[in-house]
Amino acid sequence: MSHGPIGDEASAIFDDEFDSGRSAVRIASVAALGGLLFGYDSAVINGAVKSIQEHFLIDDRTLGLAVASALLGAAVGAMTAGRVADHVGRLTVMKVAALLFLISALGAGLAQSVSLLVVFRVIGGLGVGFASVIAPAYIAETSPASIRGRLGSLQQLAIVSGIFLALAIDALLAKLAGGAGHELWLGQEAWRWMFLSMTIPAVVYGLLAFTIPESPRYLVASHRIPEARKVLTTLLGEKNLEITLDRIQQTLDTEEKPSWRDMCRPGRGPFNFYGIVWVGLALSVFQQFVGINVIFYYSNVLWEAVGFDESSSFIITVITSVVNILTTVVAIMLIDKIGRRPLLLIGSAGMTLTLATMAVIFGIAPQAGGVPQLNGIEGPIALVAANLFVVAFGMSWGPVVWVLLGEMFPWVANWLITVTFPELRSMLGVAYGFYAVCAFLSLVFVAKWVRETKGVALEDMHAELLEA
Repeated sequence: MSHGPIGDEASAIFDDEFDSGRSAVRIASVAALGGLLFGYDSAVINGAVKSIQEHFLIDDRTLGLAVASALLGAAVGAMTAGRVADHVGRLTVMKVAALLFLISALGAGLAQSVSLLVVFRVIGGLGVGFASVIAPAYIAETSPASIRGRLGSLQQLAIVSGIFLALAIDALLAKLAGGAGHELWLGQEAWRWMFLSMTIPAVVYGLLAFTIPESPRYLVASHRIPEARKVLTTLLGEKNLEITLDRIQQTLDTEEKPSWRDMCRPGRGPFNFYGIVWVGLALSVFQQFVGINVIFYYSNVLWEAVGFDESSSFIITVITSVVNILTTVVAIMLIDKIGRRPLLLIGSAGMTLTLATMAVIFGIAPQAGGVPQLNGIEGPIALVAANLFVVAFGMSWGPVVWVLLGEMFPWVANWLITVTFPELRSMLGVAYGFYAVCAFLSLVFVAKWVRETKGVALEDMHAELLEA
């Protein structure tokens, strides 16, 4: 059937937008693979925690420092990634992150002392820090405003997928060897192969980084306008192309070289930060202080401590990671429809209830050798509560914070939670009580201070947020 001139024009516009949207999704998906490595590197140590402690004969405090060591590298990587990317480009930083992940996987897997393990985990942490900043920033800079929330959430989907992949491979390797501490291949224990397995996604990420274009914002900043025009055409089509280029240029012209002083209101003292800075800090801290990474760093030893055997603990952990993926998919479907703020409020309420439930169960549980013992129905209730906590986090604070923040501040908070948990295993009620309080405070914080950013273009958002 003939469309006529008007129909043909409308069809052409639709096809152009469809192709552009498809290109944006493909490019964002490749960039988000950095999140997969982020999740993989973060969670792969879960299956190895007990074996590391037994192999190197270290106490709980040293174990906590070893597990949390990657977060120190992540803090440095997150603080420096933005400036490095402004000098050498987003794609170069992605490739460097892939190389750091590769070095970390080989080094940690072959480490002959806990000190060497820590060194290579810190190197991997640098890669995590780079990926945590560059992937969401790159996705935001290459995504149409109408689908930016969903594409930004791909970072969190990739992270939780990386977590699942790492935990599933941990479980598989432990099963093949008959235990994480048993020898598997080439005279190496299964827990070492858990780290070594990360070499495969690291290489894939590095290679795919060569297949996507540079950020148009970086190209304009580098005075490579023809390249920027070509990339924007691929991403957005011909519609409003020159207007978009002009707006990017105007935004860059009004920006000064970034520094820590930029976060402070002029003439009001060194610590009088803009409201958006406090919001970003608080969102990141609350995201970690609810204790989500306790689930993904220590869940195996946690469930073993309360009576489950190693095999069952691995299965529970993998199931939890699947729940995390499914709820993240739900968040991606909802974030551009109902907004960021409602999801955060719903998630905070759910986390408060489930964490409080776990705090009560572990708080009243009888102790045996300094470890709480769950008997009867207490175990199943704790399992359900833990997975519902992951549901609440996965459909809200996990993906939404990545969308709201272009750069990340959570690493010190994450480090504090991770390094202290091994010594809190005998006081799980207190630990989960603290996380529950933080979840409730996150609810109050979002209700009072977090603004909605659904459907707002990045260039329009900049001035509006600085007014806060």
